Amino acid sequence: MAENSALTSTTGSTSLADSSIFDSKVTETSKENLFTGSTSYVEEEMPQIETRIILVQEAGKQEELIKALKEIKVPFVKMESVEEFKSLDSPEFENVFIVTDFQDSVFNELYKTDCRVIGPPVVLNYAQKGEPLPFSCRPLYCTSMMNLVLCFTGFRKKEELVRLVTLVHHMGGVIRKDFNSKVTHLVANCTQGEKFRIAVSLGTPIMKPEWIYKAWERRNEQDFCASFDEFRNEFKVPPFQDCILSFLGFSDEEKTNMEEMTEMQGGNCLPVGDERCTHLIVEENIVKELPFEPSKKLYVVKQEWFWGSIQMDARAGETMYLYEKANTPELKKSVSLLSLNTPNSNRKRRRLKETLAQLSRETDMSPFPPQTPKSCTKSSKNSTPVPSKQSARWQVARELYQTESNYVNILATIIQLFQVPLEEEGQRGGPILAPEEIKTIFGSIPDIFDVHTKIKDDLEDLIVNWDESKSIGDIFLKYSKDLVKTYPPFVNFFEMSKETIIKCEKQKPRFHAFLKINQAKPECGRQSLVELLIRPVQRLPSVALLLNDLKKHTAEENPDKSTLEKAIGSLKEVMTHINEDKRKTEAQKQIFDVVYEVDGCPANLLSSHRSLVQRVETVSLGEHPCDRGEQVTLFLFNDCLEIARKRHKVIGTFRSPHGQTRPPASLKHIHLMPLSQIKKVLDIRETEDCHNAFALLVRPPTEQANVLLSFQMTSEEPPKENWLKMLCRHVANTICKADAENLIYTADPESFEVNTKDMDSTLSRASRAIKKTSKKVTRAFSFSKTPKRALRRALMTSQSSVEGRSPSSNDKHVMSRLSSTSSLAGIPSPSLVSLPSFFERRSHTLSRSTTHLI
Repeated sequence: MAENSALTSTTGSTSLADSSIFDSKVTETSKENLFTGSTSYVEEEMPQIETRIILVQEAGKQEELIKALKEIKVPFVKMESVEEFKSLDSPEFENVFIVTDFQDSVFNELYKTDCRVIGPPVVLNYAQKGEPLPFSCRPLYCTSMMNLVLCFTGFRKKEELVRLVTLVHHMGGVIRKDFNSKVTHLVANCTQGEKFRIAVSLGTPIMKPEWIYKAWERRNEQDFCASFDEFRNEFKVPPFQDCILSFLGFSDEEKTNMEEMTEMQGGNCLPVGDERCTHLIVEENIVKELPFEPSKKLYVVKQEWFWGSIQMDARAGETMYLYEKANTPELKKSVSLLSLNTPNSNRKRRRLKETLAQLSRETDMSPFPPQTPKSCTKSSKNSTPVPSKQSARWQVARELYQTESNYVNILATIIQLFQVPLEEEGQRGGPILAPEEIKTIFGSIPDIFDVHTKIKDDLEDLIVNWDESKSIGDIFLKYSKDLVKTYPPFVNFFEMSKETIIKCEKQKPRFHAFLKINQAKPECGRQSLVELLIRPVQRLPSVALLLNDLKKHTAEENPDKSTLEKAIGSLKEVMTHINEDKRKTEAQKQIFDVVYEVDGCPANLLSSHRSLVQRVETVSLGEHPCDRGEQVTLFLFNDCLEIARKRHKVIGTFRSPHGQTRPPASLKHIHLMPLSQIKKVLDIRETEDCHNAFALLVRPPTEQANVLLSFQMTSEEPPKENWLKMLCRHVANTICKADAENLIYTADPESFEVNTKDMDSTLSRASRAIKKTSKKVTRAFSFSKTPKRALRRALMTSQSSVEGRSPSSNDKHVMSRLSSTSSLAGIPSPSLVSLPSFFERRSHTLSRSTTHLI
């Protein structure tokens, strides 16, 4: 059996042998034989040995297998029992046995005699690729683990390990006794040990034993591979397998969330203090002392271990995240010094003063050093010269620089702590987010960071070399164009960025863990990524306020006074541009929504100058633009009108390249009409038989006739009067007319045969349903798809073939069918009738009503 090649027993102890060593020895032996054969070939020609396939029992009954062997042109014979093997054995052939069951007695007999045994999937797979059959020193049933190198850890039962190793060999895999960089997968029965830690550090997938068993169950699938991500991810060892966690110092909401995450990642939870717990997760910023003395078996770790394990999809090493009791000797020292109040302790007071100064420097967010008189300080980048009497203008300028410096630090934190790690290649467990999601979240943050870094450097140089005549306004005027370029793309899509973060945090546990780890770091100040990303939205208004304050404290004769006014104006222009750009972006988004909602919507609807004005739900009152009673949606844009009807049948959902799903299109495109084609807007008077109706008199540019489109509004908003005025105003703007009111014409419903009577009745709905069904039947049996020319040619050929003789009854039948087909082809389908042709049929009715309108 394969177990003998995989396991060696020495001095009563069983260990896992390295199968690759055995493979290499076979290879070397074959090379030696090849070399010997090549040298002897010169003296004496070796006899040719041909490979022959022997189909054992059930294998000989598989037609697909026999067909594959014929395709690769390999001779084969069938064998029903082992006894027949002696009669088939011949030195002229190298026999390869195909066995369908690697667990029956026939397989055991063949394996004991060192015969080459393969399974049907091997033949089918290599025949499909057109490659010769592989040589294997062990029985090979399939190739679903070919090129995979496995290592095992944590198995104590010899029988289980032997079974797993045997199955791996049967599927073409290789076993390594010791873990090294060539190992592709670690099969673990526990989450401890040296091999496990090395696999975690190298990012090697760690698999459950069930992975091998399930792969063996799918051994007969030709295109199956055990390393496929979709299949493999089902059997990865979760981070908290064999772990029982408890949580200390967290709020109820946080604790509930972490307990749910623990169960999702394969762990269990128990209350704090339970002896069965393996890990105690501590909120280090809240918990100062543990409520009990932990046992030696209990890991007391920071919450970073918890989130880090989820992020890298494997149990992290505990030694790096052990919780230690907070110890701040500097703080204790300062507190003890504060209690000294003896009158003669000048030295101690001096030490107290120095300690407090040191603490204030460590906690102060200001980048400035302690202020000293100007006479004692030289101008340099590391010290801030302070006038002997600090002016109010200097104080505001200093505040402006401090806030700018803090803002740049926040942007740097966003980039270095969040964006860069997410964009890194080779992340453990694969990418946390898709590149499109990262781009949506961070947008133009790097560009904003570059601009404000330059502004901060210029302000720092100005403050270090301070003079009342120095111009601060020039700095912001210098970078105003850069601010216009960088801010609108981010501010306009901030809501989308926020929504993407929330969605990914809910759907992707690794991203949620990534945020938790980084948001707990001191650089973030315990702020979430969304809270940090809102800073660019707030920054420009804040700068404008500071510049206004600076202008108030600037003397009239100071040249910077007028410059500051220009700088404030430029900032307002940037904010106006942002607002305008945001409005345009929202308008474009509305157009995209229409395109997605309307199936078959023309691509030319998308235009930078176009915006959606109003959407109106209506019902068609005539036969056009669709059948009477059809639900029609009108999308009024500033220069055109999109007409769409409700779809009768909705197809499946749409999936974008980013993986986001959209609802199926609920509307079907009918016509995209430029507003210049609308000649009159008819306000139909209210009667008992006509309610909330209006009509459009349209003249297509290629036709001489007018077309009447009549509708009934089904929604209360907007009111019909407001809707018609809005429509006329945009029509007038399109055709460059000032008198929009003259486009509206009030008409009686009888004049245009318009009525809304029985639109919602049961009989009317049944009538429309029957009409739709009849149209479907008409389309199903329509011959309009066959060209008339082809039918006419067939008819002429038929006539010429019977010319000169009297037609038989059969010929008459064929000719009658062809002629009827030709006549059917000449009848246009109701669904294909154009608007102009419709108007021609009703021209006698509309001519009197429209003569005085045009």
